[in-house]
Amino acid sequence: MILETPRLILREMNQGDFPALCAILQDGEAMYAYEGAFDNAEVQAWLDRQMDRCRRWGFGLWAAVLRQSGEMIGQCGLTWQPWREGEVLEVGYLFQRAFWHRGYATEAARACMDYAFQALGAEEVCSIIRDTNLPSQRVALRNGMVPADRWVKHYRGVDMPHTRYVARRRGRG
Repeated sequence: MILETPRLILREMNQGDFPALCAILQDGEAMYAYEGAFDNAEVQAWLDRQMDRCRRWGFGLWAAVLRQSGEMIGQCGLTWQPWREGEVLEVGYLFQRAFWHRGYATEAARACMDYAFQALGAEEVCSIIRDTNLPSQRVALRNGMVPADRWVKHYRGVDMPHTRYVARRRGRG
């Protein structure tokens, strides 16, 4: 276990999470900001990347598990992401559609932001969100993030405008 919230446990992902991860990453509607669903190889590469990040950095996208049932319903965590000419610490979140609009993403992202500020000593945390992803933008705003700048990312052959939402350590502007 990495973090706990009132309703969730965030923990490192493992190979046993592959089916739950498929329920998220192979849902075309849930993956619209990524230009569509992933195939099995892409899901495995995603899972391998998260496990590698946890080994290398001590953090990554973590499994978001319901405390009451132990069911993995999403993922949320911290990663280093490219932004313009550098890298930024991002809190990212992606949940099964059946669990949307219940506050889980907001709750998990807030816990990850607190972890970044308190345990990692981060000065700022951001969320890089595609311009068409209004639900994720609302999560960032609910967690006190503000739009900082924009950049066009290229993914799956598509130009995707993104906004970087930023929260700074309290007392630091």
